[in-house]
Amino acid sequence: MSEPLWTAKEIAQAVGGDLVGDDFAVTGLSIDSRSVEPGDLFIALAGARDGHTFVAQALAQGAAGALVSTPQGGPAVVVGDVFKALEVLGVAARDRAPQARRGAVTGSVGKTSVTQAVRAGLAIAGKAHSSVKSYNNHIGVPLTLARMPRDTERAVFEIGMNHADEITPLSQMVRPHAALITTVGPVHVENFPDGEAGVARAKAEIFDGIAPGGVAILNADNVWFDQLRRAAQAAGARVRTFGAGEGCDARLTAFNPGPGEAMVRAVLNGQALDFPILQTGFHWGLNSMAVLLMLEALDVTLDDAVTALGAFEPLAGRGAERQVAIAGGAFTLIDESYNANPISMAAAISSLGARQPQGRRIVALTDMLELGGEAEAFHRALAAPLEAADVDLVFCAGPLMKSLWDALPSTRRGGYAESAAQIGPQVVRAVEPGDIVMVKGSNGSKAGAVAAALVEAGRELGGQG
Repeated sequence: MSEPLWTAKEIAQAVGGDLVGDDFAVTGLSIDSRSVEPGDLFIALAGARDGHTFVAQALAQGAAGALVSTPQGGPAVVVGDVFKALEVLGVAARDRAPQARRGAVTGSVGKTSVTQAVRAGLAIAGKAHSSVKSYNNHIGVPLTLARMPRDTERAVFEIGMNHADEITPLSQMVRPHAALITTVGPVHVENFPDGEAGVARAKAEIFDGIAPGGVAILNADNVWFDQLRRAAQAAGARVRTFGAGEGCDARLTAFNPGPGEAMVRAVLNGQALDFPILQTGFHWGLNSMAVLLMLEALDVTLDDAVTALGAFEPLAGRGAERQVAIAGGAFTLIDESYNANPISMAAAISSLGARQPQGRRIVALTDMLELGGEAEAFHRALAAPLEAADVDLVFCAGPLMKSLWDALPSTRRGGYAESAAQIGPQVVRAVEPGDIVMVKGSNGSKAGAVAAALVEAGRELGGQG
């Protein structure tokens, strides 16, 4: 029988709580009673709804016990503050696994995909642990730490932010041996009086918790590189760089996309590399360089790193491709619907321009959010990369995308609607066999509804989707 993740006595000792009922052992942790699995510890956090009201349900679904501030019946560890106890438990998990090499990833774009690509390399190298989904906030990071088994050899954590002073405490919990900033751009700028400069300072907080002798991995092509490098060096980190320019430790020299894959050409530490990846977006050229440096910093061999990158598939809503069968043939759907900002929009559009479809290049775009007072200008500016990529038809949805719609020539206009739900049918009616259709927008503007409508259109016509 495998060793439990925690026993109740260990939890109580770590967080200074009191054990109510018999000792129990847990194999996992859950903060959502709907997803509790047998053997979990249910953590009754207070949120929009108090988790204590769901303790009985969690126990009925097989939870071994609960972490609570007031007894609810059944086995539990009782503490004064459940959220603070979760933070303390996360730090305890870190401290009981001193052998684990830990990495942390942040950035304005790409952090989830890069984190999971790093995780794929760690898994090849040994016993690995990582964030799931986008568990990168004040709850997700300590929860991910507390879930880390004591025999973990390597781990990687995604750390996000919307405001200043959010990354520092999370980095101090993780105490990473390697910290990566994918890039800094105009994301969440509405929350910073000085815009992108404030975002850069906030991202640099990831170095506030870096372990002694740690490695900082930075994008040398980014306009904020010098500021980030200074912050890393002030924290005592050794800086490693990636980019397309001369002098980078991991230098991208070519990225050649094709149907469902791309070939990457690079120079890593003076060694020439060529390898395929299952990604087609140009941003994955630099992402690959960042992943290679992070895996190197976490003691993963180059062979294992390249193998992991070659097998890593696009995450849902982040560039996944599929062939959708319709009457007369099929079209290619590129689903970029999970999130969007000016950086990722330009990269995705440029990547589409490099493709050579049998039919047309079509994009369906929904609003980019949290861009502050420059939002309309950022949307309007997308007209230039769309022209450079020779996109045939552009469909726009949302009040901010109206600025782009107004800037488009009539020959490129596919359709406009106020919402993703309304634009979906227009795109479905326009698509033809041989087309490549890319859907991109912020998650909050429901871009996924457009992608879903296109997949469903294939099913209705008897296609496999």
